[in-house]
Amino acid sequence: MRVQISSGQGPAECELAVAMLYEELRREAGDVRLVGCTPGKKPGCMSSVVFETDRDLRELEGSVQWICKSPYRPGHRRKNWYVDVSILDQVPRISEERMVRFETFRSGGKGGQHVNKVETGVRAIHIPTGTAVVSTQARSQHMNKQIAMDRLCSILAEMNAINQQKEKSLAWMEHARLERGNPVRIYEGMKFERSRKH
Repeated sequence: MRVQISSGQGPAECELAVAMLYEELRREAGDVRLVGCTPGKKPGCMSSVVFETDRDLRELEGSVQWICKSPYRPGHRRKNWYVDVSILDQVPRISEERMVRFETFRSGGKGGQHVNKVETGVRAIHIPTGTAVVSTQARSQHMNKQIAMDRLCSILAEMNAINQQKEKSLAWMEHARLERGNPVRIYEGMKFERSRKH
C-alpha cells in the first residue's frame, strides 16, 4: 500500500506535523519504506512524504489533527494544525525482462528461398501488458529476436515513464486536497501523543 502524508498548503507547523506523523507511523507499522519526500520550510519538516507499507492503513485516510501551540511563532493564537493522509493508487511498474514470450514465423521478402523455408521472423510479446512487436528485417532468427527485444524494451520504458507521470499527478492532486475538520485521529503536544478521544 502506498500512502502520502501532506501538509497541503499549510504553514510550517503543518509540515512539522507531517514529519512527526510519519515517524509515529514508522514506529506503529514497523515495515514502512520511504518512497519520497518534499522538505518543508524549516529543518526537520516535510511538506509531503510518500511511503509504502504492507499494513492496511485505510482507516487513516482523511485529515489528522495536531493540537499544539506553535513551536515557531510564540504567542500565536492558533493551536490546531491539520495534515492529510491519502492512499495512492499504485500504477504497476512494467519490467522489460519479466514474462516475454517469443513466437517465430516464416517471413517473406529479400533473402531468396532461404527466407521462406526457415522461421526467421520473430514476434516478442510482453505478457502482462499484451504489448507485441515484430522483427523480420534480419536474415537470422537470433538477430530478429534481438531487434524485437530492443523495440519492446523501448516501448515498455516509454509506458513506464507515462505511468510515473500519472502517479506524480495523482500525488499532487491529493496534496492539494487537504480538508480541515472531522479528523480521523488527533495528536497533542510536542510529544505528539495520540488523544484518547480518537
